[in-house]
Amino acid sequence: MKKERTMKKYTVMMSLGVALMSTALHLNAQTMTGSAESGKQAYFKNGCWGCHGFVGQGGIAGPKLAPEPKPIEYIQAFVRHTKGPMPPYSEKILSNQELVDIHAYLKSIQKGPDYKSIPLLN
Repeated sequence: MKKERTMKKYTVMMSLGVALMSTALHLNAQTMTGSAESGKQAYFKNGCWGCHGFVGQGGIAGPKLAPEPKPIEYIQAFVRHTKGPMPPYSEKILSNQELVDIHAYLKSIQKGPDYKSIPLLN
């Protein structure tokens, strides 16, 4: 049983690694730059907010995406090849440019204040 779980983990890690490499090559070939404003629109249009929160803070169904999102290569590989509760988004539904824009939007979200700087919390 333990060996089976180890093999499943290995297979998933290898699949993600291959997806990351192919995604990185694809993105590097295009050298895209993102627009935070377009990314915000794509984030809402594609329903990302429903699981990940209005500013990527995470929610009941989706993990925190911002501030400090994972690298674009990771996000693109996950979005295209996910096998979890989130459905995969093909390029027909969410273009590479929209993903780069969403990443720019997530990067533009500022970190909240330290709780120590909020008088009512001290």
